[in-house]
Amino acid sequence: MSTTYEVRLRGRLSPVLLQQFGPLQPVPDDHPEAPVETLLQGPVEDQAALHGLLRRIESLGLELLELRRLPTPSS
Repeated sequence: MSTTYEVRLRGRLSPVLLQQFGPLQPVPDDHPEAPVETLLQGPVEDQAALHGLLRRIESLGLELLELRRLPTPSS
């Protein structure tokens, strides 16, 4: 069972860079006056996948601003 995460990165990612993040999707920026950032949200399968995501961010030279595990919806 995957867990939903939200990842905030400094800068605006190009479509090519966004493809590097698979199932994570960009969230529209509803605060245009805020600093330029990219917010991604989506499922991460397990701890190994989470560590892989962090390594990918580092290898691409991106600056991670925030990583949040989102609450699971109540059924």
